Amino acid sequence: MNYLESLYWIHERYKFGIKPGIKRMEWMLERLDHPERKINGIHVVGTNGKGSTVSYLKDALMVNNYTVGTFTSPYIETFNERISLNGMPITNDEIVELVSIVKPVSEMLDEETDLGVATEFEIITMMMFVYFGQLHPVDFVIVEAGLGAKNDSTNVFMPIMTILTSIGLDHTNIIGDSYLDIAKEKSGVIKTGVPLIFAVKNDEAKSYINSVVEEKHAKGIKLNRDIQCVSNGKEFTFRYKEYELENIELKMIGTHQQENASLAIATLLEMFDRGMILLNFNKMIDAIENTTWTGRIEKIQEHPTIILDGAHNKESIDVLVETMQSYYQDRQIDVLFSAIDGKPIGRMLKSLEEIADSFYVTSFDFPKALPIDTIYESVEHKKKIKIKNYTDFIKSYEGDVLLVTGSLYFISSVKDKLKNLK
Repeated sequence: MNYLESLYWIHERYKFGIKPGIKRMEWMLERLDHPERKINGIHVVGTNGKGSTVSYLKDALMVNNYTVGTFTSPYIETFNERISLNGMPITNDEIVELVSIVKPVSEMLDEETDLGVATEFEIITMMMFVYFGQLHPVDFVIVEAGLGAKNDSTNVFMPIMTILTSIGLDHTNIIGDSYLDIAKEKSGVIKTGVPLIFAVKNDEAKSYINSVVEEKHAKGIKLNRDIQCVSNGKEFTFRYKEYELENIELKMIGTHQQENASLAIATLLEMFDRGMILLNFNKMIDAIENTTWTGRIEKIQEHPTIILDGAHNKESIDVLVETMQSYYQDRQIDVLFSAIDGKPIGRMLKSLEEIADSFYVTSFDFPKALPIDTIYESVEHKKKIKIKNYTDFIKSYEGDVLLVTGSLYFISSVKDKLKNLK
């Protein structure tokens, strides 16, 4: 198989949907001699903030001369970026090699068991474990969970550290419709004796997470209890144990990014204290200050200002709105919105309408993308407009600030279309 044939085989498995559970992964990994047991992994789970936290960790470790693998989803610009080495996507040839290893095992799973066919995400997760566990070992692998945690395909290895960025009401049809339900699912990644760095704010969810941490005899390191993130506008002060780091100013704006960065810094300091890594603190902070993550309040044009953000649930939209109000309070903001099925678009739209001068809606080429009319009918803004060709609209925009948001898949499509028109 060549690269395009390999991609087609992977993507074709999208039709098998989402099938929570790790039995298929465990069966396949056993037949591949358990590559997941050969990595030093940091597991990053949560509703929002995973990608940014992964990026902070990766950049800080790299600048301290460690080789770092990352596993992230979804991809924004190229499929290969889901499995990256020191921030660079693996090559097309490596994708082909990984498929040649994983495909026969997945076929054996289907033929020899009644566990069902491996899903697209399971295949990609398998490829990641094979790459970093067998083909290209690295110092550390930062593994971002997909949907959920306990029953997520990534929850098959013993990490050295676990990070829980947040708990929010997302994918409620699969992992539960209350904060407690979702806390129970997320807590499934807490391993015996493995430190958990977490930022859960809901009281009921927080209480449950604390009980599991105690049951597992794990060290719980909580934001706003053990970790202090004191925001002062664009800068913040970080405190953990005897450490105090002042005047940290990130390229990624918003108090939520200061909190994500604090989780990453606390993780690194805990690893340092445990003798897992050597750290040059100045290099660590410089790297974190300069970290960027595509599709997160990403300014792609200055005049007029065009911002892309992959906020895709109520909590992340609320954070986006708060950030836009803080940093662009004197500007006229227009919103271009699209989303995929299964999201609480009514609540998402209501928040965005607070900051929108004009509200534009569109659809994009993706299997689960909502039709333009469905979104339009859900918008209550007095100035709502359908946009059939969002690429031309963005290219010809002549307003003040255009915020493009609603889905990471939408942002990926936007970036791809704009790239092709350059």
